Amino acid sequence: MLVLDEEQTRAALPWPELIEAIAAMFAGECVMPVRHHHDMDVPGEESATLLLMPAWVPGLYAGVKAVSVFPGNVRRSLPAISGTYLLSSGATGEMLAVIDGGELTARRTAAASALAARYLARPDAEEMLVCGTGRLSLNLMLAHGTTRPIKRYRIWGRSEQAAQKIAAEARAFGLDAEATADREAAARTADIISCATLSGEPLISGEWLKPGTHLDLVGAFKPSMRESDDEAIRRASVHVDTRAGATSEAGDIVQPLKSGVLRLSDIKSELAELVSGAHGGRSHDEEITLFKSVGAALEDLAGAILAYETVAGRK
Repeated sequence: MLVLDEEQTRAALPWPELIEAIAAMFAGECVMPVRHHHDMDVPGEESATLLLMPAWVPGLYAGVKAVSVFPGNVRRSLPAISGTYLLSSGATGEMLAVIDGGELTARRTAAASALAARYLARPDAEEMLVCGTGRLSLNLMLAHGTTRPIKRYRIWGRSEQAAQKIAAEARAFGLDAEATADREAAARTADIISCATLSGEPLISGEWLKPGTHLDLVGAFKPSMRESDDEAIRRASVHVDTRAGATSEAGDIVQPLKSGVLRLSDIKSELAELVSGAHGGRSHDEEITLFKSVGAALEDLAGAILAYETVAGRK
């Protein structure tokens, strides 16, 4: 049985291959039950969340991810997200691999956003704003840079010091990146805006979005959380990773549905429909697009299989 730590998991999941693996899984026959979602009290601070996410491809592979999200970890200089992925044979049930769940989650989440941007962002997108300074921030920059010719990156965070740190890490990868304290000004010029936060209130106003902007909402995975306002929903063509997940868990979708700002019929597509060609994605250069993801277990399974087959020498 393979055991892959954080560094080994990262090395086994290069961006181009991971993006293609997720696309293939969305186009395939993966079985994905509704995930378990449990709130856990943490005395003296924000509640934590336990997620259990199973998926399998009949006869081939089966897996489950156990992930915990502790928002209070930001004050302890610890990652908010941690977890473990268990990959088994779909033919015998034999345990094949134990994979670092935090790194798998960060990379597959960013890869899914980049996959969506392949269909929804302008082909000539050159400037990106990232809101958030957690583990996902650098991953989002690197993943989006795989599918679009991005030349300039800006990072905004509630902590200027944290934003400066992420910008320095991005520059170490050769990216033209800088921290910004002016979220609105950066949003007004960005071609792609990615938000990966646990915000309880909107960070991006629809009024700031220039024609052609692609808004990528990755955080705010509870109905009470939100990263965009109603005007962003009104102005944008709305797409989601899965309708079932986004309409039950994502505040950026659940709240507008509840208030009537958004109707179910207004959701143009889910990621599987973009991958299959059932929906054509962006229709013109001036269109504002919005992609909301809450995460899908098949993305984890795709990444886990890729990591296992890469390390085990099966590819």
